[in-house]
Amino acid sequence: MKQFLNTLYVMTQGAYICLDHETVKIEVEGKVQMQVPLHHIGAVVTMGNVMISPFFLGKCADEGRAVVILDRNGRFKCRMVGKTSGNVLLRQAQYEAVRDTDKATAIARNVVAGKVKNARQILLRGARETDSQDETESLKKAADILADALFHLKDSADIDHIRGLEGESAHTYFHVFDRMVKEVDRATFKMNGRNRRPPLDPMNALLSFLYTLLLNDCISALEGVGLDSQMGFLHALRPGRPSLGLDLMEEFRSVLADRLALTLINRKQLTDKSFEVRTGGATYLNDDGRKTVVVAYQKRKQDEFHHPILDEKVSFGLLPHIQARLLARHLRGDLEAYTPVLYS
Repeated sequence: MKQFLNTLYVMTQGAYICLDHETVKIEVEGKVQMQVPLHHIGAVVTMGNVMISPFFLGKCADEGRAVVILDRNGRFKCRMVGKTSGNVLLRQAQYEAVRDTDKATAIARNVVAGKVKNARQILLRGARETDSQDETESLKKAADILADALFHLKDSADIDHIRGLEGESAHTYFHVFDRMVKEVDRATFKMNGRNRRPPLDPMNALLSFLYTLLLNDCISALEGVGLDSQMGFLHALRPGRPSLGLDLMEEFRSVLADRLALTLINRKQLTDKSFEVRTGGATYLNDDGRKTVVVAYQKRKQDEFHHPILDEKVSFGLLPHIQARLLARHLRGDLEAYTPVLYS
């Protein structure tokens, strides 16, 4: 039996989240707009001016249910979790692995390999789906560069070299990313490289928002198995930075976020009217655009995928939790290596 706990996203400005026995209520201007059993919810994400009752927060803390607060543009503000869970010996093993150069490098290398391999699959799929010979050649050429990066990655034992290969692969990938957008919409969603803080075009705004949703899921998965989401292997350690959360999400970026972004654009579920441009050129999804993305993201998480290690179908939404457990098993010494999930 598989259990999939949904994330509750509350985006209506002025909404109030409270608890009535074991039922979550969403009120707007004193009127109940939504009710859902608490046990159906795995986490809560609010955006903008949303109020939360202290009793509901306490209940979530007691039961290990994360509450994430984002601003109206989807940028992270804070995250509330309850008392630390998991075996302290697992976190001790994690800290020791971070200090062990060989072990940390091996994990980082596999994380990057998963990211590059999955990104390459997205490019090859795009090459198959386009009718343009020029686009096919561009996408295949980029896929070949990523294949070359994978070849050099397998023998790399230097963390800086691994990070360099990851950066070069990402640059190549995003250089041709908008070639997978249908030509009629390409002018609106043209990318001038990857940019953020703030995003300067609709495509970057969409990707940044999706990455924020994905990162929250990865942090929840890591903390759910008792790992410290700030102690990573690929991403450098910085105060307040969820380095391990960023590590874990790398292998899912292209599969759960990038491919969904292309689908939303090519199916015209998002258009230029889904975005707003602020002073200075900062571009963000508007209220309707965010709602469209959140609904599609939740649906995407319920799609099934054949996990090559488990040799069974699991929902995309469970993948971060499964990979977090595999990483924990590796750190405890139960698995020889951490194996990223590969999309095909």
